[in-house]
Amino acid sequence: MLDRTPRRREALRKTFREEGVEGVVISSFTNVTYLTAFTGDDSALFLTENRAIVVSDGRYTTQLQAECPDVDHHIRPVGQPLMEGVVEIASKLGVKRLGFEASSLSVADFDDLKTKYATGELKGIKDRVERLRMIKDAGEVDAIREAIDYAERAFAMLRAGIRRDESEKDVTDVLESYMRRCGASASSFPPIVAVGRHAALPHYHGSSEAKVGDDDFILVDWGACAGPWPYKSDLTRVLVTGRVTPQFERVYEVVLQAQLRGIQAIRPGRVCRDVDAEARSVIIDAGFGEFYEHGLGHGLGLDIHEAPRLRRECEIVLEPGMVVTVEPGIYLPDWGGIRIEDDVLVTEDGFEVLTKAPKTLDSVLAG
Repeated sequence: MLDRTPRRREALRKTFREEGVEGVVISSFTNVTYLTAFTGDDSALFLTENRAIVVSDGRYTTQLQAECPDVDHHIRPVGQPLMEGVVEIASKLGVKRLGFEASSLSVADFDDLKTKYATGELKGIKDRVERLRMIKDAGEVDAIREAIDYAERAFAMLRAGIRRDESEKDVTDVLESYMRRCGASASSFPPIVAVGRHAALPHYHGSSEAKVGDDDFILVDWGACAGPWPYKSDLTRVLVTGRVTPQFERVYEVVLQAQLRGIQAIRPGRVCRDVDAEARSVIIDAGFGEFYEHGLGHGLGLDIHEAPRLRRECEIVLEPGMVVTVEPGIYLPDWGGIRIEDDVLVTEDGFEVLTKAPKTLDSVLAG
């Protein structure tokens, strides 16, 4: 990653004239990592046309030297607030027009910056680094592939040994342990393990009381992290732990066809909202439109949710190198929910489905 960070910083510098600034302070820890390879927190990046300085504290002196030796480091003295360190550098470098990340700087830090930077002009900038992050290079795609591999191997282990007397919490715990055992540095997010009716809640947080055997199926939404930065994967599958009922078969097939339609719609030049509409039309035509309220998917990388978003109002045009999830769902109160999710790479001439876990109806039986 370190060999790619100078190009990323140079791409950000090219936006300075358009934004009307002489430099920017990057306060999002994820964006600092993307631009420098530094993985610590409580730090910021101060970037001008010819300088890149990580503002941090003494806890990270050695780590900074190891992770990002190609940028300068400003170690704040004990007791100096982060934004005070930023202003100190701005004053030394004579920066009079400073941009800041409007979506990540806290109100308290902004007030601190505004008060101490009284002689300069501040300008909030939005999504400049996030736009760069939308397009993954080959190394980033490889890291996502690795994260997918960890997640899928762990799920195969879980599926082979799942028991009806296990609780949702039991399944969550063992899945996280399997991911680490397979090589992941961590889970991408706390896994969602939802038995039956609980799966009607798209972002359900598991109960220690519900057992796998309490209903006929279980929804699992999980992902793994690969590498120290780390890049993430995100998948959802449904396992039948009881009977394949006619209603389950009907709902599952509609969701699967919607997902396949959405994936087939992915290619460079397509607008995100149009891809969402392709998949959504399948669910609407089947009579389940009112039971599908979220977007089709989201970008994936250093964050589990990042740009672009595959949803009704998103006007972003797909480009090669973007990695998105495709995850339509139907959620029926008092019955349950079905969601199927894959990670998809936008290629030069179409798409590549990076995830390989089986998802056909005849493959969803647990065990």
